[in-house]
Amino acid sequence: MIRRATDADTGRIAEILVFNNRIYYYPIFRDLEFSFGEYTVLAACREVRFSPEFAGDLYVWDDGVIRGFVSVVGRELAKLYVDPFFQRQGIGARLLDYAVETCGARTLWALEKNEGALRFYARHGFALTGEWKYEEGTTERLVRLELK
Repeated sequence: MIRRATDADTGRIAEILVFNNRIYYYPIFRDLEFSFGEYTVLAACREVRFSPEFAGDLYVWDDGVIRGFVSVVGRELAKLYVDPFFQRQGIGARLLDYAVETCGARTLWALEKNEGALRFYARHGFALTGEWKYEEGTTERLVRLELK
């Protein structure tokens, strides 16, 4: 069910990014122009194809439908998203386990206000390191987590 992503998966990965942005990040950033104007599926496709956060190992959960994906760059979990329609079914946990066990992921950055994500990572052995930085171009903080 978990396999390496191919170019043919780009559109579906982009859809998952856009849906998650609108559901989870818009309430934090409150940027209508970005979330509902600039950040389209086409823009997300460009991100998947050219962003350093997708330059490492990119895997999808695919059981006939791509339900989520994980990206690992070096030892950092760069992205982990599950389509909101398929969340709370263990897909995110399995993708995270795969990233840790197969790709060697040990660290990640998460939005400080994304409490659901922080709880998820804590349940899977990640702990806050005390390091933080601002999300580029914003006053929102990213916090660093490391596998215990």
